[in-house]
Amino acid sequence: MTRSISVYARLVLATAVLAATLGVSFGVAAEDASPKEIRIVTEGGFVPWNYTKPDGTLAGFEIDLANDLCNRMKVKCTISAQSFDSMISALNAGKFDAIIDDMAITPKRELVIDFSVPYATLCYTFGTLKGGELATNLPAEDKKVSLMDEAASAKALAEVKGALSGKTVGTLSSGTSAEFASTYLKGISVRQYKSPEARDLDMLAGRVDAVIGAKDSLLGTAAKPGNEGMVLAGPCFFGGVVGKGAAVGLRKGDTQLKAMFDKAIKEARADGTIKRLSEQTFHMDVTPID
Repeated sequence: MTRSISVYARLVLATAVLAATLGVSFGVAAEDASPKEIRIVTEGGFVPWNYTKPDGTLAGFEIDLANDLCNRMKVKCTISAQSFDSMISALNAGKFDAIIDDMAITPKRELVIDFSVPYATLCYTFGTLKGGELATNLPAEDKKVSLMDEAASAKALAEVKGALSGKTVGTLSSGTSAEFASTYLKGISVRQYKSPEARDLDMLAGRVDAVIGAKDSLLGTAAKPGNEGMVLAGPCFFGGVVGKGAAVGLRKGDTQLKAMFDKAIKEARADGTIKRLSEQTFHMDVTPID
């Protein structure tokens, strides 16, 4: 009887070990398996990065790029639109798997989400009325200034603030432009807008004197029919709160999806796809440089 119990115990133990081993193996396999579908969220109202056409479909540089990346990753992607303000919380709640919305990699955001490698460089400058006072008084618009260079950025920002003194600047109500203004343009009157269209319309109508935005985005906006009155002015600032470039936002620890996006983005950079798509959209190449 004692021997029978011992054999039975060993059998139960062996079965349990086997089940545990198989369970672990299955868990690893499930975790490592590539996703069959990726749910992407964008704003659908940030021309020309992403926007909603009259028929309700999404278009823009990032929509074209997202479709290209999904083809490279060989996965089905669904792209939905919602407000920028709630994207990160929706991502972390599991409603979406990735954010593609001109989202800059900043230290503040890196605390709560992960990012792919950048798919676009970003620098922030000003749009104003052609022939207006600021078009002349702001420093040269073709100069790039690193916000990490304390001396150079302090000098450039002092010149900008001098030109903007007594003026009103339009920014978006959330995102990098608002943070840029609150960080570097203290003392300058700022008016916030929920959409770039409303912001730019007020500038063209003279209700604000200038707008702040990514240079590539403002170039695309200025090239649109009806916006011929907009010109770019002032230096283009990069680094600091502007971040390390635009990238795909991902949940913390989603290493599988990050590896997939990183590989696809690097391929799109290397074969000139990002260059081609950005030049036809922004009239400049936004491909990141390693």
